[in-house]
Amino acid sequence: MMPNITRGSRMAGLMVYLVSTDADKTKNAHTDPHLIAGDAAIMAWYDDGVLDKDDAAAIAKHLDQPRKAFGVEVRVKDMIWDPVKKQRVFAGYKDASVWHCSLSLRAEEGALTDQQWGDIANDFVDAMGFTEASGKAQCRWAAINHGTSENGNHHIHIAVSLVREDGTKASTHGDYAKAQKTCRALEARYGLEELFTVHATRGYERAEKATAARDQREMHRASLARKVRASAAASGSEAEFVRRARDCGLLVRPRYAKNTTGVIVGYSVAERPKPGDRPIWFGGGTLATDLRLGQLRQEWTDTPHAATEAAAEWNAAARNKRKANTRGPEKTAPAPQLWVDYTRNATELADRLRNVPRDDHATWAKAAREVSGAFAAWSHRLEGTPGPLAATAAELARTAQLRTPREHSKPVPLPSIAGAAMLFMAASSKNKTAAQTALMVQLINTAFAVYEMHQQAGRAREAQRIRAVVENQLAPFTATMPKPVPVGAERQPAVAATAPPRAVDIARRGMAPIRPGSVVPTTPTPATPARTYQPSRETRPGLDR
Repeated sequence: MMPNITRGSRMAGLMVYLVSTDADKTKNAHTDPHLIAGDAAIMAWYDDGVLDKDDAAAIAKHLDQPRKAFGVEVRVKDMIWDPVKKQRVFAGYKDASVWHCSLSLRAEEGALTDQQWGDIANDFVDAMGFTEASGKAQCRWAAINHGTSENGNHHIHIAVSLVREDGTKASTHGDYAKAQKTCRALEARYGLEELFTVHATRGYERAEKATAARDQREMHRASLARKVRASAAASGSEAEFVRRARDCGLLVRPRYAKNTTGVIVGYSVAERPKPGDRPIWFGGGTLATDLRLGQLRQEWTDTPHAATEAAAEWNAAARNKRKANTRGPEKTAPAPQLWVDYTRNATELADRLRNVPRDDHATWAKAAREVSGAFAAWSHRLEGTPGPLAATAAELARTAQLRTPREHSKPVPLPSIAGAAMLFMAASSKNKTAAQTALMVQLINTAFAVYEMHQQAGRAREAQRIRAVVENQLAPFTATMPKPVPVGAERQPAVAATAPPRAVDIARRGMAPIRPGSVVPTTPTPATPARTYQPSRETRPGLDR
């Protein structure tokens, strides 16, 4: 159940909107808006009949009566955007006596009865501290059932006057966090799908989706996130990240610290527009929580020299000038041995993840981030339009994003496969190789581990999404891949008969573990004892310089 809170000053305007059935005046046409819950007086006056404009005016007058009777003002700071200072500035105070929250279910959950919604609404306002259950005078409130939105979400709206019956003001401090916590408790109480609060993905505006559908293209936000993720995962330094992002066709510009022109604290990216069009910019943090510059920098070496190189590349990108370094590591072909090394690391990672506690969110997020980055890089290299590789990258990216990263401990040391993205970025865009298949087998195994982690933690929705994308989208793609070469086969050809199964076999045999108690399918046995190889992302041993 998803809450969405807004504040306003016109109770009558809100109520008229909530009962309107005019499709031209509302984003969602309401066919039978009706009252399902409210304070005692409201419920004594109205039944569950369809409300009209006169009813809305009468309900609004009732809800607003304490505020008018006591002459109480409820005001909040009014912050407006200053285009000169490029930040929000204080512009005085504005009235905000109306508290409004919608509660909606995912389309897949179907609809609830009026009795169920009524019980949920009463429990919700109790928990939010708006009723006598708080030990204070109650606020007047009403809950309207809106039915199903155009996106298929069954939902209700709750309108609350923030002036209590005795003229005191209700506190809304921390109401966003409190609403989320309350919804999690209500989900458990009423048997609804329990949404997870550790991971958080960025949403998008309705207009973004509509514009993309009209132009028959992918949403800019999704395309940008995949390219940025691929560039970041493939890079061993911040300067290399900027260059790779530009190589992906992105416009890149830095965000400087206040009152400075050299301290870079963030960035924005945009797709290169068609002639005559203006670029549409997105900040890294608006693409994904783990694509903020501060988060990305945790994977790169922080030295004065690296900072100087990065600043030079950021400044060149901001001015759309030639790169400061045109002979970076991204221009050098990786040594073939690196495919073997990273395949071994991926094998070891999939195996080691079996022993990682499912509540070690930081470690699981890091693993998912690296695998997602590898699929994103491969998608950029192979897919002219978003396909199964892009879908897999996007699904794993959900686990890579933590709502509050600072609340979690650092991830435990595990074999690194971050360089796998670098290999895919450098791979041929036309030819698929056995080395790619061997690495892909282990990446799928790691995806299986993430799936099992969600399943064992009771997060069925997250688990099902990963299962669906691997089995329904990735499996047909893997059928086109050549048979993989066993790790170390070039040194021990006698064991070629024990070659690992094709990636398509792993994808199609389902997400169920092969060994009892295992959270990942059986991984191929390498011809030589597996060793963990973690090439430095700064020096990149094995690269031809």
